[in-house]
Amino acid sequence: MTKKILFPAILCCFTLAILAQTPQPVKRLLKMPYMKGASFSLVIQEVGSDKAKYAVSPDLSVIPASVMKTVTTATALELLGNDYRFATSLTYDGHIKDGVLHGNLYIEGSGDPTLGSRFVKDNNTEFLNDWLQGIKAAGIRSIEGSVIADERCFDTEGVSIKWVGEDLGSYFGAGSYGLSVFDNQYKVFVQTGAVGTKPVIKHSEPDMSGLRFHNYLVAGAVTTDSSYTLGAPFAADRYLYGVVPANRPLYTMKGDIPDPPYFLADYFSRFLKGKGIQVGGQPSCFRLLEESQQSTSAKRVNLVTTYSPPVSEIVRITNEVSQNLYADALLKTIGHSYTPEAGEVISSFGKGIKRVKQFWDAKGIDTYPLWMFDGSGLSSSDKLSARFLADILLYMATDASSSQTFYNSLPRTGIEGSVRNFMKGYSLEGNIRLKSGSMSRVKGYAGYVDKDGKRYCVTLFVNNYSCDGKIMTYELDRLLRTLFE
Repeated sequence: MTKKILFPAILCCFTLAILAQTPQPVKRLLKMPYMKGASFSLVIQEVGSDKAKYAVSPDLSVIPASVMKTVTTATALELLGNDYRFATSLTYDGHIKDGVLHGNLYIEGSGDPTLGSRFVKDNNTEFLNDWLQGIKAAGIRSIEGSVIADERCFDTEGVSIKWVGEDLGSYFGAGSYGLSVFDNQYKVFVQTGAVGTKPVIKHSEPDMSGLRFHNYLVAGAVTTDSSYTLGAPFAADRYLYGVVPANRPLYTMKGDIPDPPYFLADYFSRFLKGKGIQVGGQPSCFRLLEESQQSTSAKRVNLVTTYSPPVSEIVRITNEVSQNLYADALLKTIGHSYTPEAGEVISSFGKGIKRVKQFWDAKGIDTYPLWMFDGSGLSSSDKLSARFLADILLYMATDASSSQTFYNSLPRTGIEGSVRNFMKGYSLEGNIRLKSGSMSRVKGYAGYVDKDGKRYCVTLFVNNYSCDGKIMTYELDRLLRTLFE
């Protein structure tokens, strides 16, 4: 009889011990009605210590949302280095005679997500003029062939197979390709009338006349829109749904460029024609050439090369504004150093994910809790544990060659980026750097808190809560303030 009740008794004592270790502010939150059925996970640990100050369900498997970017950016800094730059080259094949290029012009990509990005330069079309000058310097006044995008450094799987359908076509769901431009986004401007009427699509920037917009929008008595754009990669059809504010002369919506390599080839062709340089052939990209089994010359001459900002700056932007495209491009670039096993067929995403796991395993951090399907955290299938991420943060604070760069890339709460309104006015404002993450019924924060000469790493996640996201943000703000009093 005693043997039968021994294990339940031990389990009960263990459970009581865990509850006793849970800080009171966490207990208060967990008792809220909207936390029924929710998952809560927390680790707070002083850098340099081998014991957590607080650890509540640290090994729980949770959806990190955009907090996944901390894993991607930390790995990118360590593997690529602070000073790594992407290069995009304009080259040609054939020969030049009497100002005519008897051949094709190529845009050769290396996966740079910053080309023409609004986050990098105010004049995001400056690279076009640089390319134009390179063409003129070579004496080219017309092109007999085509402008061809060479995007082969990544495969054609621009979006993760684990992204949900509602994100495809959205500006934040833009795919990452061997050639990207303008953040792989466009703006579409609509004119709205009275409540209940259909808005009129006026124009797009950049010009997306190659797309077919299916307009199912409705003007409503709202101040912000609840509209969304749906569409698949490489598809010309874009479906606009939802409600936008009524009686606006121009209202801006955003969507993803469905085929950035081809778009860039087409855009640059039109740009050249506008500058008086004729292009005889139709624009194309290697995806289309390979589908039609067309070949091109491997012998090319370089005209001009455009370089990205260093990875240190790309990582800062990625974490500060939570740029999905940058994160996914970094992950795929990490994958270049992965060597597939014999007979292994693996995607660009897959190579990056395997290289991430290889790196952290080699550092003694168990990657078993890491389920990664992208670099951005947009997939709800992404999983990790608070303890796993805390181990990475501790490593980045103590042993990483890019420790300070990584720390500086995380936005300061109450001041900047995606956490500019989080913990605002708190006594430690300016001394807390956190990457946030959110999606439907998911909230997460990870980073560092400096207090009294000590630095603490923080990983905090809540999944499957049953309240408005703003309420949960308030509660987690309140919780962290209390825990660091």
